Amino acid sequence: MNCKIYSTLQAALLLGALTLSAQSDVTVRFDEPASHFTASSPLGNGRMGAMVFGNTNRERIVLNEISMWSGGIQDADSKEAGQYLHQIRQLLLEGKNIEAQKMLQQYFICAGPGSGSGNGANVKFGCYQTLGDLFIQWKDTVSAVSDYQRTLKLDSAINTLTWKKAGVTYKEEVLVSAPQQVIAIRLVADKPGSLSFSTGLYRRERASIRLVNGALEMTGTLNGGNDDPGVQYAAVLKVISKGGTRTQTNEQVTVNGADECILLVAAHTNMNWPNVEKPGPAPLPVTVKDVAKAASMAWPALLQSHVKDYSALFNRCQVTFTDNSNNEVKDLSTVARLQRLQQNEKDASLMSLYFNFGRYLLISSSRKGGMPANLQGLWAEEYQTPWNGDYHLDINVEMNYWPAEVTNLSDCHQPLFTLTKQMADYGRRTARRYYNAKGWVAHVIANPWGYTSPGEGAGWGSTANGGAWVATHLWKHYQYTNDKQFLKEAYPILKGVGEFYRDVLITEPSHHWLVTAPSNSPENTYVLPDGRTGETCMGPTMDMQICRDVLGAAVASARILQTDKAWADSLQHIVSRLAPNQISPTTGGVQEWLQDYKEADPHHRHVSPLYGLYPYDEITPWDTPEMAAAAKRTLQTRGDAGTGWSRAWKVAFWARLGDGNHAYKMLKELWAPAAAGSEIKMNSGAGTYANLFCAHPPFQIDGNFGATAGIAEMLLQSHGVHNIIRFLPALPSDEQFAAGKVKGLKAVNGFVVDFTWQHQQVQSVNVFSGTGAPCRLLLPASAVVKDRSGAVVPHQYKDGVLYFNTTKGMSYGISIKQSA
Repeated sequence: MNCKIYSTLQAALLLGALTLSAQSDVTVRFDEPASHFTASSPLGNGRMGAMVFGNTNRERIVLNEISMWSGGIQDADSKEAGQYLHQIRQLLLEGKNIEAQKMLQQYFICAGPGSGSGNGANVKFGCYQTLGDLFIQWKDTVSAVSDYQRTLKLDSAINTLTWKKAGVTYKEEVLVSAPQQVIAIRLVADKPGSLSFSTGLYRRERASIRLVNGALEMTGTLNGGNDDPGVQYAAVLKVISKGGTRTQTNEQVTVNGADECILLVAAHTNMNWPNVEKPGPAPLPVTVKDVAKAASMAWPALLQSHVKDYSALFNRCQVTFTDNSNNEVKDLSTVARLQRLQQNEKDASLMSLYFNFGRYLLISSSRKGGMPANLQGLWAEEYQTPWNGDYHLDINVEMNYWPAEVTNLSDCHQPLFTLTKQMADYGRRTARRYYNAKGWVAHVIANPWGYTSPGEGAGWGSTANGGAWVATHLWKHYQYTNDKQFLKEAYPILKGVGEFYRDVLITEPSHHWLVTAPSNSPENTYVLPDGRTGETCMGPTMDMQICRDVLGAAVASARILQTDKAWADSLQHIVSRLAPNQISPTTGGVQEWLQDYKEADPHHRHVSPLYGLYPYDEITPWDTPEMAAAAKRTLQTRGDAGTGWSRAWKVAFWARLGDGNHAYKMLKELWAPAAAGSEIKMNSGAGTYANLFCAHPPFQIDGNFGATAGIAEMLLQSHGVHNIIRFLPALPSDEQFAAGKVKGLKAVNGFVVDFTWQHQQVQSVNVFSGTGAPCRLLLPASAVVKDRSGAVVPHQYKDGVLYFNTTKGMSYGISIKQSA
């Protein structure tokens, strides 16, 4: 049965009923077609993606499928590295860092070309690649275009393009449906018989296109590395038209004089994620089935199904600032708003727009049961993506998931857990080969093929904490959900990290602390007293902070699950002996290395010694004020410049320190309009593209996610020793943020929090208890807690903190009497 196409009016009425009103914080606006990928509109369902360019002559829609990976499984572990571990460590213990570094560079790298120096499309490491393009070539390319509008609605995940040509108004709507697993494009005009165009699929390489049963089928096999056959893929385009005529060839479908048209695209590969050693089913049959199923639905039903699925996630959380700038910016393009902000114009809703966009991207690129968001989420136009579009483990993939828990998207966190389990499985061999250790390890780069080896260069690729950092997300999920069944499943992974560190930590000679060796502070270098620069060292500060974080999580997990008591006790003893945070006597900042080396680049983009400030929480202004002051000094020395993700990290840092003005300054730095095609600059040049993608440069999505988490930190925090919920801990003092409301931010122990504020003071709070844990709120003594019935709930007040017990599934309202 063909898809039933309802009238333009019916569909418009339905869409209006399903989505919120057009607000400046849920609409990304464009006033011209995209001339570059970073000005197109991103859409996705967690597996498939589309980038809509919005061209009214020759429309281009970039197509993505998240498992379009070249490369394949390999054993990239060196078989001789472990023989040299003792010698490398001995050199470090003797203070011969450069000699140790030379040996590390020679032996502690992967076997083979590794990532191909970031160009791994044709080596075994592989590369995330575009699926291809869908083109719509309009017949009339001569008539002038007027009234051009392109909008991406974040509350419905629909891109709408309208324009006028030769007296006819045209509309193109695009969505990527998770329930139906298709990209759907609907074309209509306000004059019957006005739709005349040709459409087809295109891929530059490794593609075969043919016409089968009226649909275009594109199939191919990616390079598995060294020209071995790799992942098989299939995409199908079906064109459903109402009225007019159509002709078709093996290359394209041509429609003349139609009233309405729907284009459906489905795609699959045979990657069997995460059990990639055995391929999955042939991709073409399931792709054909997806298209047929979607084609049997009327457009309003397909639309409604999509919006219902998406909005169930998106509507969980909302941030609104009640400033008066909305009317001034509501009709401006988003890039014009970015430019206007740089001229110091007010636009508080730009912060909520960016927050909403970050959550939108996470929902669109990471869904339960799927693969995790990579360096570009799932959106790429390249056949060789920058840095292979892989999973970088020295901050990037972790930053992708910083907003998952706090912005109420725990479901979207799950793909990262699957990646972590896969890394643990493969990383056991790597731990044995390189470190003669039990447990598991992953280094700096990872892919879907189970790569856990160091990179091809030890200077950046031998950091052994990548897997441990990712594993902390398992504990973070438990902290926010108190899900013991999840913790039981995650515990073997956390225990495996503990086993690894227990075997590899050594005692340094000066203070007899336990430290990692060999290691480095990610991608940074130090200067020795003799002027030589080095990377390799023992116990850099970030290593020690990650150790305390993940080993503390392993100990706590064992005790919660009442298992492995003796092992957990021994691990706790190890934690107590780890090298502590130190304040540099030279700079006054948090010391980056075990010794107070001079920094080769004081403005380095990685602010690694502040991992303990964020995302970990062992440095806080209230529990460790001296170390918090040192962290502030480190940030001042580093400066505000950096790549996109570096600036986003600094938003979160300043928020954790309670400095909302500096956090907002960093947001404005991040939002500086960036030019498409900018050269890669590792310490400067970052900004935001016309479609709100973060410019590394080039586009890298971690900055979007990191800044989203940073905004959440400005509004609500619940970290620290006692998990006290703190409201507006880093609200900027600018009057435009003086009033607002939050719905659905999450705090640890399963609390979902709504609150309003006026004059920068919290007015009312609603707390939903998801786990029945005791609740601790930093609020004025005038706060009164009531349950749903209006009855006052017994509570205590001590040292500025309101304490009360909760019942799972219950909501509690807290009113605050304002002082005169």
